[in-house]
Amino acid sequence: MKVINLSEHDSIIGKYLQELRDIDYQKNRLLFRNNVERIGRIEAYEMSKALSYTSQAVTTPLGIANINLPTDDVVLAAILRAGIALHRGFIEMLDHAGNAFVSAYREYTDEKHEEVRICVEYLASPSLEGKTLVLIDPMLATGGSVQMTYKALLKKGTPSKVFAACVLATPEAIDLLEHTLPEDSILWCAAIDPGMNANKYIVPGFGDAGDLCFGEK
Repeated sequence: MKVINLSEHDSIIGKYLQELRDIDYQKNRLLFRNNVERIGRIEAYEMSKALSYTSQAVTTPLGIANINLPTDDVVLAAILRAGIALHRGFIEMLDHAGNAFVSAYREYTDEKHEEVRICVEYLASPSLEGKTLVLIDPMLATGGSVQMTYKALLKKGTPSKVFAACVLATPEAIDLLEHTLPEDSILWCAAIDPGMNANKYIVPGFGDAGDLCFGEK
């Protein structure tokens, strides 16, 4: 699996990450969601470079223009609920894509909230046979949600390409996905943080993306 860390090069994405991480900025849910969506648009643009293209003639008022257009049949798979804002950024850029929605959430299995299992309860998706699947989850802490979502979506067919996108990832999550997703998969991250705390939250991270976007559960 190829990993593209957008923070390896200076860009405006650093400003969005700074605001997302700021404990005072986080008090405004609208601004927080807007920055997650902005990162989604940037990642969707970067991801578009990995699609397949063919030349097509377009008639203008003054002649004919040949333009390379994407040929992939893309399905954007948002992991609910945290993935909604990032998904919105993607669908604004890839507005002809199909869409899938999967409810995957963490459930603590001990009193200290240190042991976690991932539960998948809801899945709505078109056929994925031969399509380009994009797994969208803002926080890849353990990577378990994307792993379980991918396995559940395979019931809808075998995609020809598998991409993934997040805001933050940890090395542990990346290692898990390298052993889960196809070898030629690509993961786009806005940043990669050093690790997790005992409760499996990314550190330094910015907290619970779902709660910061939509309020506490």
